[in-house]
Amino acid sequence: MANNIEQLKEFHWMADMLQNIDAGLVVLNRKFEVQVWNSFMENHSGLLAVKARDKNLFDLFPDIPADWFKHKVDSVFQLRSRAFTIWEQRPYIFKFKNYRPITGTAEHMYQNISVFPLTSSTGKVENICIIVYDVTDIAINSQALESANHQLEHLSRTDRLTGLNNRGYWQERQEQEFARFQRYQQVSSLLIFDIDHFKKVNDTYGHQTGDEVIKICAKTLLATARELDVCGRYGGEEFVVLLENTDAKGAYIFAERLRKLIEKLTVTYEQHTVKFTVSLGICELSEKIKSPQQWLEVADQGLYKSKEGGRNQTNIVTVD
Repeated sequence: MANNIEQLKEFHWMADMLQNIDAGLVVLNRKFEVQVWNSFMENHSGLLAVKARDKNLFDLFPDIPADWFKHKVDSVFQLRSRAFTIWEQRPYIFKFKNYRPITGTAEHMYQNISVFPLTSSTGKVENICIIVYDVTDIAINSQALESANHQLEHLSRTDRLTGLNNRGYWQERQEQEFARFQRYQQVSSLLIFDIDHFKKVNDTYGHQTGDEVIKICAKTLLATARELDVCGRYGGEEFVVLLENTDAKGAYIFAERLRKLIEKLTVTYEQHTVKFTVSLGICELSEKIKSPQQWLEVADQGLYKSKEGGRNQTNIVTVD
């Protein structure tokens, strides 16, 4: 009799503990009907245990992808092995609202899920237990760190004045494109251009006005370029564009469109009004070009040719 009383006490302690742990606890039978539904699940779902018990899980929560979930727990029933899913794979199984004050920006609770078999006295697995862990704080912090890392990466390769790729990054991309050409012979062109008489702009209107001219020029370049084009600032008033999958003819069309757009611009800064033009040089990558540096030098020869020819024009240079 005393032994039975002690066992009953242990049962009540266990039941009380399972009800009050800071994790969801759900027991399902083979028909995916709810057998146990603890306080955590009640609080976050708004569904009392008496209303959930013996109800099909997928009827209670239509958002749970039934085919995926059944496949996930099949090994638990058949092989008696545990199954897991983490928030990186699937943010949540149960679509609960997030009420944590620290991570209030998250609309829903991020969850890690563990599923393990419950073996009966006959040795069969007739039920499975699901443990639901609220990992919203971890998920939000991880995402914030990832976002910060992306921002740092972006800043590390971005020219502050123009928002274009800085010299280190676009040269790295140029080297990659040169290596890709050597392997696959895919056409690419390099465009280099600068602002005509830029020293005169600085001397006449001041460096702040000159910076504004550079920024407007960069903005026009970005608006003209394709998403896959690599636009960069070479230094000072010089810019480069790596045009992947573009031959010299296509690069020339792009360059002339850009040149004409810039020619029509009027930059107003404080009380100064400035109009300006650009000169451009193009080199299409070929087998005769032996290095990324030579590729850039040949494009620069095209720029020099445009300067010598009177500025505000585009010239293509090839390697004989």
